[in-house]
Amino acid sequence: DAASSAVLGVHRVDLCLEDNHDEHHTSHFYAAAAKEALIVRRGEPFRLRIHFNRDYSPSKDAISFILSVADDTKPSPGHGTLNALVPHDGIDYLGDTLEWGAGIESHEGLTLTVLIKPPSTCPVTEWRLDIDTKLLGDGSRSYPLPLPIYILFNPWCPEDQVYLEDREQRKEYVMHDTTLIWRGSYNRLRPSVWKIGQFERHVLECSLKVLGTVGRIPPAYRGDPVRVARALSALVNSVDDDGVLLGNWSEDFSGGVAPTKWTGSAEILQQFHKTQKSVKFAQCWNFSGVLATIARSLGIPARIITCYSSAHDTQASLTVDVFIDSNNKKLEAETTDSIWNYHVWNELWMQRPDLGIGQHGSYDGWQVVDATPQEASDNMYRVGPASVLAVKHGEILRPFDGGFVFAEVNADKLYWRYNGPSQPLKLLRKDTLAIGHLISTKAVLKWEREDITDTYKHAERSEEERSTMLKALKQSRHAFSRYYLNDNFNDVEFDMELKDDIKIGENFSVVLKVTNKSETVTHLATGQVNCDAVLYTGVGAMEVKVLGFELELKPKSSEYVRMEVIFEEYFEKLSSQAAFQISAAAKVKDTDYDYYAQDDFRVRKPDIKFQLGEASIVAQKELDVIVRLANPLPIPLHKGVFTVEGPGIEHPLKFKIAEIPVGGTAAATFKYTPPYAGRGTMLAKFTSRELDDVDGYRHYEIEPRPEDVLQPNGSHRRSNIIRRRTDVIA
Repeated sequence: DAASSAVLGVHRVDLCLEDNHDEHHTSHFYAAAAKEALIVRRGEPFRLRIHFNRDYSPSKDAISFILSVADDTKPSPGHGTLNALVPHDGIDYLGDTLEWGAGIESHEGLTLTVLIKPPSTCPVTEWRLDIDTKLLGDGSRSYPLPLPIYILFNPWCPEDQVYLEDREQRKEYVMHDTTLIWRGSYNRLRPSVWKIGQFERHVLECSLKVLGTVGRIPPAYRGDPVRVARALSALVNSVDDDGVLLGNWSEDFSGGVAPTKWTGSAEILQQFHKTQKSVKFAQCWNFSGVLATIARSLGIPARIITCYSSAHDTQASLTVDVFIDSNNKKLEAETTDSIWNYHVWNELWMQRPDLGIGQHGSYDGWQVVDATPQEASDNMYRVGPASVLAVKHGEILRPFDGGFVFAEVNADKLYWRYNGPSQPLKLLRKDTLAIGHLISTKAVLKWEREDITDTYKHAERSEEERSTMLKALKQSRHAFSRYYLNDNFNDVEFDMELKDDIKIGENFSVVLKVTNKSETVTHLATGQVNCDAVLYTGVGAMEVKVLGFELELKPKSSEYVRMEVIFEEYFEKLSSQAAFQISAAAKVKDTDYDYYAQDDFRVRKPDIKFQLGEASIVAQKELDVIVRLANPLPIPLHKGVFTVEGPGIEHPLKFKIAEIPVGGTAAATFKYTPPYAGRGTMLAKFTSRELDDVDGYRHYEIEPRPEDVLQPNGSHRRSNIIRRRTDVIA
């Protein structure tokens, strides 16, 4: 009818994608560059330019913006999932930070430019926008925006619960797409590169979607980072909810990808997004890599934490109990607590208004979130968010799962002699320093390790550390079994020595030094030294070699027990992470003294070397890359595969190498085009039948193309900051 045709009609809407994405720090997302969505952060306005089919007349035309959560079947204003906005004239005040606001920036004939501001508590999800137009007294029309709007957390906005003030930390924990994850053991730290890939294709879409599908967070609560973090911890593992990754701590990875073969999260999330089936297989650093990716893509600052000698305390006793039988063998069935060579979890940055203020201040800041399924929490396998500050002060009852994290970094390790079910336990040794070493993360904007142990615990052996432990023990209500203490005998001293830096393929030796400190008495010591190959979780030992000994120790003298382990003895039994557990047990005749000690040890793997072109590296200019690896083993390597990732490489590249002879070098060459100017990191992994979990990385500067360097007098609307399309966060 004539009246309806007189109603103002929307001809098209310009989403000002380039400017909005620049202002909201979202231009790196694949969907932004491909113009598949408008991606903005809450608490900041974004701009729309609306082109009508006739002049807009404020006196007779009414406009409103209807915003609703895309996957909410019944969006409602009460839940904050449906909002109708009428734009004010002018953009000086767009309303309180906790509410939606809209203002008209300019009106020129058929074109209206408006700013829309989502509240700083807005649900983080996919939104739909409809533009409704009405003619005064008669008729209306509605225009649905063709592209989805993704609204993300905003660490740049002081009113957002995830606000991070430090600019360099925001670059590292929100914008950097490659990081280091520390693995190995406390005496052989090994960083490996992980491509976080939060900006890659489908990663953001998958991250937003899983909050509702797997995480089952109702749309109204998706803006609460505490709820989101707790849900992420459960949805990244497959237990309970068919989440993203399926854990596997055996050595059999048939039917999936071995955890050591993944190079980054994007491939995992892309596969899950496509199939909606748990991706096989993962161990702790894969879970944490994927959790960091989802958090960073949603806008929650996240980092990856490694704790060496991390306790898994299965009985809530805050101690790790190791039981040893009369033949000095560890009782696997009774020893349910384990110590992982290392364990990897995440920290997410947010305020914790739910915890109030404690005697040490608020619990805001870094929160532990762990997606590796170890223990159930409120009937689901998840850990956190637990305030790091609460953990440090032993406040283990603060939500969520503070006690579990406290034990991971602080438990005391107790060795017990078990002489049968009706016999009392004998406490052989109490090790208060065994657990929670070298808690590590990648340093801000540097490719090195930052030690954050002091954020989790007071200095070992300090007064505060023991009193914090006692405070936590009192809260845990766990009764100890009857036991009696080891003989207080110190005539004979045992000291186990390991050489640290052994390359895989070499032989190594374990030396036990036994010293008789008595001036007059000759002592007789008997025992054995064991070398077992173990998984990094500290379980599943396979015996590599045992050496028994009997020593007659003259007064004031030392004897050495030396066990040589050669490549042929250990190679077949070595797990992919090249970890050993060395233990020594001994008795001293005619005393009630038992000695038992255990240590972790690993052999070092070689690094992959890179060569990037001959000249300088320029954005969008092709160059040749060569990756190389020398065979360190005294045997040939078969079925070798290099996997390479880097900025602009959409799917990991794979190069097969059938055989590398002894002393030979494997090499692969390919053409590579850097996508943008700034810093780049290329990473590679190598696997073969005889040697796997080998990696390497190379950082490089990508120079801008000459035509992209802007002149100083270049202009930019709204601000005088000069930005380039090809820029990357350096």
